[in-house]
Amino acid sequence: MKKGIHPETYRTVVFKDISVDKSWIGKSAASTKDTITWEDGNEYPLIKVEISNHSHPFFTGKMKFVDTAGRIDKFKKKFANFSKKTESEEQESEA
Repeated sequence: MKKGIHPETYRTVVFKDISVDKSWIGKSAASTKDTITWEDGNEYPLIKVEISNHSHPFFTGKMKFVDTAGRIDKFKKKFANFSKKTESEEQESEA
């Protein structure tokens, strides 16, 4: 592996799968502003994840609907103003 490309700031964090409300402790260099008090009484940074081995259909054997439609609608709404002009709009702008 190349030297100097990996972060040096690994720390103990709590990962929380928000879809099934499961948490576990691990190491990560990801930044977060959230914190949580763990079972041992110490406070750790909290990293929220949407899918983990506790909720993924491959590991659980249960199909689960993942809300991607809300994200797509949000994206389309955000970038609606950047769509191509129609032919009538182009003719009006040329006149």
